[in-house]
Amino acid sequence: MTEKTTWTGGCLCGGVRYEIGTKPSSISLCHCGQCRRQHSHVGAYTGFPRDAFRMVKEETLAWYQSSEKARRGFCSRCGSGLFWEAMGEPTLDVTAGSLDESTELRARRHIWVEFKGDWYDIGDDGLPRLTSAERLAEKQGQGGNS
Repeated sequence: MTEKTTWTGGCLCGGVRYEIGTKPSSISLCHCGQCRRQHSHVGAYTGFPRDAFRMVKEETLAWYQSSEKARRGFCSRCGSGLFWEAMGEPTLDVTAGSLDESTELRARRHIWVEFKGDWYDIGDDGLPRLTSAERLAEKQGQGGNS
């Protein structure tokens, strides 16, 4: 079997389409309050170097500055959450759900777990669970967002 070299994705209505020219990282399941509000549950993101990203179609792409350090990209027509971008970082994250099948990716960890909603349990999936302090320490040690 040949290794996949391009990953594609986009929003529900097709107004936004993108390509990634390198294999994205394994998926991080984010339990922070912003992700829970944007996705109505857990945010599932995968990251990659920004220079591997190419926007194919962006007629309905809009951005929301969710903090002084990051912004979130979404489709202004269908509402699909698509991107998470830390300002000035060399990486970009896309929502795992916006990738076309087959992704060949798997979840690797839960992050910001102390902020998970009180209405659900993470469950015993065997994945590491990082608090915000652990995630920030990891990020400072290696770089990257997802």
